Amino acid sequence: MTTRAVLAYSGGLDTSVAVRWMGEELGTEVVAVAVDVGQGGDFEAIRRRALAAGAVEAVVVDARAEYAEDFVTPALRANARYEGKYPLVSSLSRPLIVKHLVAAARKHGAGAVAHGCTGKGNDQVRFEVATGALAPDLEVLAPVRGWGLTREESIDYAERHGIPVTVTKASPYSIDQNLWGRTIECGILEDPWQSPPEEVYETTIPTATEACELVLGFDQGVPVSIDGRSLPLHELVEEVTRVVGSYGWGRIDMVENRRVGIKSREIYECPGSLALLMAHADLEDLTLERDLAHEKARLEPRYAELVYDGLWFSPLKAALDAFVDESQRHVSGEVRLRCEVPGRCIVAGRRSPVGLYDYDLATYEAADRFRHADAEGFVRLWGLGTRTWAARQGVPEAEA
Repeated sequence: MTTRAVLAYSGGLDTSVAVRWMGEELGTEVVAVAVDVGQGGDFEAIRRRALAAGAVEAVVVDARAEYAEDFVTPALRANARYEGKYPLVSSLSRPLIVKHLVAAARKHGAGAVAHGCTGKGNDQVRFEVATGALAPDLEVLAPVRGWGLTREESIDYAERHGIPVTVTKASPYSIDQNLWGRTIECGILEDPWQSPPEEVYETTIPTATEACELVLGFDQGVPVSIDGRSLPLHELVEEVTRVVGSYGWGRIDMVENRRVGIKSREIYECPGSLALLMAHADLEDLTLERDLAHEKARLEPRYAELVYDGLWFSPLKAALDAFVDESQRHVSGEVRLRCEVPGRCIVAGRRSPVGLYDYDLATYEAADRFRHADAEGFVRLWGLGTRTWAARQGVPEAEA
């Protein structure tokens, strides 16, 4: 067993207990690495918590801009939503975290990286597959998967060893949050028949009292401005999340198919990501040629599935990125979102200097540029194969 490991440290229950458990049970020194991907919180307090739990070193990495530019951007341009709903909140952050774990392992002379995932979850797959892609020589430790503690036993362990954690038996929710959204699990939520209690929500609490509009500017598929104000992407996402979330919009309650084969009830709060995905897809409707738009729509679920399954660093993902990059060359323009009380967010308008919508072609007014006489020959040739087949096979008898 390696004598030093770098642990992906969140400051939560499992990773805090893991720091002490790895030292006592495995004899492994732990370097805790907390990566800021926009989850908020006091990172100095998180660093101190890791040291209090027994880490020999605790490192905080501010990766908010990197996360937005290198991970959120490709997923947004691909309109990536797993099973048509989930915008890959946790899935997107894991390969970035692994990237920094590997860098820390090299810097601190560690022979292993470690994570706090259980054997039932998806994140173990993401951490370990990504590590194998970036650093196949490093060992991967999964203490939570091996120690056999229930969640209540982990809470007891933390209390017994004086490990400072915020979770309690009275509030048992497991929460993961970053710039792209918020996920909530455990407790009463494990019963798919039960409605989520309002206490689980944080970014979609209705406070707005009047309707408002946001104009989102895009350049080659990337959001670059709000109401004409240019912002770095991570700040732009935060502002859209704040505004849209204040209308109580952006909640997802779904039964999801995990990679390990288990169905799981998941609650997500994603006002910013869902609003931006909606706006981006709408702008594509205006700017993408028909065949390109249809082919991209067919590939988007596969893209989301690859990210969900932990294959961010994979040949197929790289190939799909090349396709998406090419598709976004002309996805530039503005989309107007309208937020209304209660809980409504819609696209109210869109425009682009390179949009393919042509009023003179689309209008039904008399003075248009469409040559109606061309339609007869087009329709006849389009249906030629069907007519030929019908003539040879006979027309099906009409049902009585």
